[in-house]
Amino acid sequence: MSDKYVAYVGAYTHEKSKGIHIYDMDVEKGLLYERREVEIDNPSYVVLSNDGRFLYSICDAGVAAFCILPDGDLEMMNVKSINGMRGCHLSVTRDNKFLFVSGYHDGKITVMHINSDGSIGVIADEVFHKGIGSVAERNFRPHISNATLTPDEQLLCVCDLGIDQIKLYEFNNVTGKLSLYDIIRTQLESAPREIIFSPDGRYAYVLCELKNYIDVYECTVNEDGKKSFEFIQNIFTLRKDHRVNSAATDIMMTKDGSYLLCSNAGDNSVTIYNVNKETGTLAPLSSLPISGDYPKYINLFPDEKHLMSMNHDGNSITLFSVHWDRGLIVMSGKDIRISKPNNMVIKKIG
Repeated sequence: MSDKYVAYVGAYTHEKSKGIHIYDMDVEKGLLYERREVEIDNPSYVVLSNDGRFLYSICDAGVAAFCILPDGDLEMMNVKSINGMRGCHLSVTRDNKFLFVSGYHDGKITVMHINSDGSIGVIADEVFHKGIGSVAERNFRPHISNATLTPDEQLLCVCDLGIDQIKLYEFNNVTGKLSLYDIIRTQLESAPREIIFSPDGRYAYVLCELKNYIDVYECTVNEDGKKSFEFIQNIFTLRKDHRVNSAATDIMMTKDGSYLLCSNAGDNSVTIYNVNKETGTLAPLSSLPISGDYPKYINLFPDEKHLMSMNHDGNSITLFSVHWDRGLIVMSGKDIRISKPNNMVIKKIG
């Protein structure tokens, strides 16, 4: 019997969505079938615990915890306040003891305890960013968009696209406390939106929203034991004639680290890169239409033979087969109608 998977899609609920959409997945054919919605207000970002037993979601009241039932359905556990404005991104420690909440609107990173039963506990730490950005109409104050741990979980990398910085915090995995370690200052008006790491942890890739490029860093340890990020490459996410009125929106890497993908709003495209595993550098393979408006988030099916694009303004999820050898994506099946999709996680069941 082939493995079974479900997909959970976070969406905004100010129009037609009612909460988290649950989809059954046909991995072989690269198709999704909506099962039901779990009602909760504005679950704009969802994340799985690393043991796959729980789902955590942004909501207007703070953060919600759900138990994942054997058939993939969700059961509400609790909701906790983050003592601030609503978050935009979540991540979880490997031991499932802490949850990080990124605050776009108030520039705050919040660390939440996770209880032994998977429910959300009290706040462990909260840090407000300060400073003035470079774009008066948008980046006039801190906007935290992403918080990701380094693979060894010693540093929390917090992307602030409002002040063009990635702040590195030492993370105490016992208390959950953060202490500022270093700052990566990206290019003026670049708006660093998201950071991911190569599977071996040697390289970091930073998606810069407003400049439409990816900054590549080599992660090293100096003789004095201090970790550092050495800038080694800057590469555009768009074709040369499409660099106006576009914004880079999401970035991901295949499980083996051979390919990196990036989605772009405005241009409404996905760009595929070859990854040189020795040097960490990227080489573009293709940049192709995603057949939807504002592809805010992309994901691959578990076998990595099909791609999904969550098109926020187009109110759709579009599906493609991926031909890695040629750098091509080919639309497969009809688009799925969904109001204001924002992100997706996938869970193996059964």
